[in-house]
Amino acid sequence: MKRASGDSGRGTIARSLADMGITTVHERHLEQEPRCGFGTLGLCCRHCYMGPCRIDPFDDEGKQTGVCGATADTIAARSFLRAIAAGCSAHAEHSRDVAETFLLAARGEAPGYGIRDEEKLYALARDMGIATQGRGATDVALEVGRAALSEFGKPEGVQVLLSRAPEKRQELWSRIGVQPRAVDREVVEAMHRSHVGVDQDYRNLMRQGIRCSLADGWGCSMLATELQDILFGTPVPLQSEVGLGVLDPRQVNLLVHGHDPLLAEMLVDAAEDPELLELARRQGAGGINLAGICCTANEMLMRRGIPVAGSFMHQELAIGTGIVDGMVVDFQCVMQALATVAAGFHTKLMTTSDQARMEGALHIPFEHRDAAVSARRIVQSAVENFRNRRANAVESPDRTPLVAGFTHESIRFMLGGTLRSSYAPLNQNIINGRILGVAGVVGCSNPKVSQENATADLVRELIRNNVLVLQTGCAALAGAERRLMIPEAAEEAGDGLREVCAAVGMPPVLHCGSCVDNSRLLMAASGVVRQGGLGEDISDLPLAGVAPGWMSEKAIAIGQYFVSSGVYTVFGVGLPVQGATAFTEYLTSGIAEQLGASWGIEPDPAKLAGRIIEHINARRKALGIDLRRERKLFDMKERRQIHV
Repeated sequence: MKRASGDSGRGTIARSLADMGITTVHERHLEQEPRCGFGTLGLCCRHCYMGPCRIDPFDDEGKQTGVCGATADTIAARSFLRAIAAGCSAHAEHSRDVAETFLLAARGEAPGYGIRDEEKLYALARDMGIATQGRGATDVALEVGRAALSEFGKPEGVQVLLSRAPEKRQELWSRIGVQPRAVDREVVEAMHRSHVGVDQDYRNLMRQGIRCSLADGWGCSMLATELQDILFGTPVPLQSEVGLGVLDPRQVNLLVHGHDPLLAEMLVDAAEDPELLELARRQGAGGINLAGICCTANEMLMRRGIPVAGSFMHQELAIGTGIVDGMVVDFQCVMQALATVAAGFHTKLMTTSDQARMEGALHIPFEHRDAAVSARRIVQSAVENFRNRRANAVESPDRTPLVAGFTHESIRFMLGGTLRSSYAPLNQNIINGRILGVAGVVGCSNPKVSQENATADLVRELIRNNVLVLQTGCAALAGAERRLMIPEAAEEAGDGLREVCAAVGMPPVLHCGSCVDNSRLLMAASGVVRQGGLGEDISDLPLAGVAPGWMSEKAIAIGQYFVSSGVYTVFGVGLPVQGATAFTEYLTSGIAEQLGASWGIEPDPAKLAGRIIEHINARRKALGIDLRRERKLFDMKERRQIHV
């Protein structure tokens, strides 16, 4: 078995796959060069069959149009709106699945699922306008489940969780007419408006883009996170590990990849089943080792401490170690190339969702009414495949420790304690300058950029400048692999942030969950506003978002709902609108007149941190907290007057 460590280990696996004639995402990325410049700039239209039409990016006079007369700005805006709708629909189907299972669990029709966080159940019910006084958890859960499902197709009203946003932000949405109604309606209207011959004004197209994005962030994504917490427990900080080194050559290795915690939770239980463990021992294995890839990894990590094998970019390399006995996938971010890679090894590739089948994979339907049976069948398939391992295994790179499980609740508790749970310490440390501001570094991983340069170097520069970093999705896993999510990472932070981390015992970079959990960041931002002292709206905060290596349409939907909520959001790599001059100017500047925030586009990873810090400093100056204040020692009388 070849030995390897760190990034060199991943290189060893890639070379081993190349020797077998198997390509990975990196090689396929290079094979696509040179890329279509029209598509990259957002100037290719396939919305009808009079085309495809392409607009010359060097048409300085702006006279060139598509066959129907659509301008570059109309074409780019239509495509951008459709990307928002696609991203919203991905989160909507995830959320709807959770809501349906939640309702089954409340009815007692889904064995294995139940209410684990009653406090959060009652809190969500109150926010949804559901009475809780004197009612039992089952009764409340039934009404919450029905109300949650109605959010996708209700005939009137607006998304109920908009009420969680700061009042000033709610007033803004109402004033400009972008409050989202039913989730499904916003997706359908987005597709209709972008159909040939319908909406031709890029500003009006983006009005629907704003509304559709809000239906995602404050609608289906927030519901998914809340219901998952109620079903499986709200995460709390815990320790685990990340890296391909979590794969154990002595055990049955089952990888779980995708985004569905409904599946993952049942697999964790099945992997601990005494009968299946005994079966593994009879196969010659020391036990069953479960590990995650992508956002399912984040879900299992946050609640159960299950180690993470890697991000989106590691799914092929993991199989390339030669010691993965089974990989089970659900939906989203699953490469079709996995079937080809698995065919070169003994790995059994299994699909579970009827919405996401793959040729060359074994399909094992995951039934939520009988989830334990489905999970046992999946684990058993991996266990029985252990004996088919070959001798071409490559020892995986090292594993890295991390601390995960941070939510808007746990951050508030961590700062204020049991009796005085509050954002007051965070607000005060931002006001006094120990913490310059907060940045959400989120999104995917992309072969176009190095994760070291695009994510790790960016995060290091931010914490050196006393910016507290919150991470989700595959970007979080990239940060964790570089040892940025352990308390010792505070040694790389600036003096102020390091002092806060030492006092609290936390890392300077907080793992906050999967991509659907970006709604936790919205909740945290709203909580900071309500705490007081840092403005009246999210757009007033010294806060920014960045997706340094995004690649999916979900990322565009997330980016837009952050902008729609008042968060300046910078995308690395590029954005497929840059050939449309007026539309790009609108996204990066003009839209701020409506929303108090805009997009930023910065393909150069070295410049990303500078853009974020510049924005945070501008917000601090607008708040009048740009000058460092002297520390004041409060006596007990003054302490009692502090409102938390």
